[in-house]
Amino acid sequence: METQFTIITQNRKLLYHFLKHTPQEELFKIPEGFNNNIWWNIAHVVVTEQKLVYGLSRLPLNISKVLVEKYQKGTAPKGHPPATEVEEIKKLLFSLPEKTKSDYNNGMFTDFKSYMTTPKVELNSVEDAIAFNAFHEGLHLGSIMALARVLKV
Repeated sequence: METQFTIITQNRKLLYHFLKHTPQEELFKIPEGFNNNIWWNIAHVVVTEQKLVYGLSRLPLNISKVLVEKYQKGTAPKGHPPATEVEEIKKLLFSLPEKTKSDYNNGMFTDFKSYMTTPKVELNSVEDAIAFNAFHEGLHLGSIMALARVLKV
């Protein structure tokens, strides 16, 4: 599992780079042909990790219901988030995977509800969820890279 946590950490560093270095007007822009923006993809990754790992393990999420409602699967960007939310996501990008790793190493995940993902990958354990999360984050990094290319950032 150490490799999965390393992959997630490295991906989060790349996401943080986009979050920190993309001008705000581009961060929230939805280019023609796209249905979301760089910001939404980053916030969505934060929410999805919690839902996949903690939610399917029947544990409380470590994020607010507000963030879940705004960025979970099936949502779309709605305007510009408050600056406080952007700062919160910046912090959560790194603190949540660290907590997940610690909780995993401390045996916190003892129950799991099987789940079929949209790409038809069945998750039957927390290990499956963590591995799928790394894949999912990579998909969204690819989307962000495509958005950045179109926006020329």
